[in-house]
Amino acid sequence: MAKKIVTVYYCQNCGHESSKWMGQCPGCKEWNTFVEETVDASAKKGAGLRLDKKEAQPVALSDISTAAEDKVLTGIAELDRVLGGGIVAGSLTLVGGDPGIGKSTLLLQTCRKLSLSGHKVLYISGEESLKQIKLRADRIGHFNADMMLLCETNLDNIEETIRRTKPEMVVIDSIQTMYNENVSSAPGSVSQVRESTGVLLQLAKGMGVSIFIVGHVTKEGTVAGPRVLEHMVDTVLYFEGDRHASYRILRGVKNRFGSTNEIGVFEMREEGLVEVENPSEYMLNGRPENASGSVVSCSMEGTRPLLIEIQALVCRSNFGIPRRQAIGTDFNRVNLLMAVLEKRLGIQMGDCDAYVNITGGIRIAEPAIDLGIVLAIVSSFKNRAIDEKTIAFGEVGLSGEVRAVSMAKQRAQEAKKLGFTTCIMPKVSADGIKAIDGIRIIGVSTVQDAVELI
Repeated sequence: MAKKIVTVYYCQNCGHESSKWMGQCPGCKEWNTFVEETVDASAKKGAGLRLDKKEAQPVALSDISTAAEDKVLTGIAELDRVLGGGIVAGSLTLVGGDPGIGKSTLLLQTCRKLSLSGHKVLYISGEESLKQIKLRADRIGHFNADMMLLCETNLDNIEETIRRTKPEMVVIDSIQTMYNENVSSAPGSVSQVRESTGVLLQLAKGMGVSIFIVGHVTKEGTVAGPRVLEHMVDTVLYFEGDRHASYRILRGVKNRFGSTNEIGVFEMREEGLVEVENPSEYMLNGRPENASGSVVSCSMEGTRPLLIEIQALVCRSNFGIPRRQAIGTDFNRVNLLMAVLEKRLGIQMGDCDAYVNITGGIRIAEPAIDLGIVLAIVSSFKNRAIDEKTIAFGEVGLSGEVRAVSMAKQRAQEAKKLGFTTCIMPKVSADGIKAIDGIRIIGVSTVQDAVELI
């Protein structure tokens, strides 16, 4: 039967299919996301998915066991924390990040730990040769025979290899290089990425093998390909950080087996990625002494309190329109807090440039750092240094009130552990905390109360 080739258009953001090009996608409402692809209309849909009929039999609800599945520890505590306690058998995990950030290095180290503990691991690369992977592996450490390598991009060959060798864990580096012969479009296209992920999902669930797939990211920082890709997998991890800096942050944005608020912190060294056991300590390294515009605040990342330094610089503007910039936090939130200061405290900054920075290369979106941002801005505006042993946290409302935050006691205890002697927090939260030896807790109800303390 002759092939019938047709031209279709796919949305790169959500995967919506259309017979003609459109400026705006009707599915996700994004503009200029449609790309042209050729599809073999005579090919049977779903031909790449193999599912035995005996596996498709329905099961009575009463016969299903509710016992928790055992999770396999990777040997990397920071990765286990983000995954929710380890790797679940039959799970499909997507790892995204900028080029050169360390995705392949992290997964290669994970493979090494698992293989040394007796687990059979298969690393499949479509971007590097066996010699290139070997050179990176030599820098990381010793590998044993349970660690197998394969350089292949044909998904049929990969599927056959997985079924034959039956590994416990598989790494696909990367999904954009995989090629499914049942799809006529080029590798990396929306159709190829979606169909290839579907085949890997079927393998993971059918054979009980844990599969990690590496995904490229767009300039906006999201995984390239259709948005449906993130809905197909069980876990989505993003590797963040500046490739020219030494620290990396692994963040879970989706996890069916654990919390999505946990982060893992790593340091890139010559021998690979090294875990950072106390992120708060390294976040505060190099903090200036007796400098205005510098305040330490505390954010909760899952169950972990994280101390961060907030820096602000307020200076007179040389232009008619003052410049505002925020690094590591929400720009609009900073503008909102500056408006609260002008309205409630009468601090006029309409003719001042303002810059706010969260040090350490981490991005914080929690409202609990509002009070720290406010105090840093006021400190820089008045050129008054805040005591370096003082920490402040709390959410600031539009009326200038300081609202309660969760897990205030854990934040204060983390501050005490690192040598802080004064903790400024919402009065509502302070009233519910008993005295903590070694640290003075001050509760404030409004921004005015907090500013008067400095």
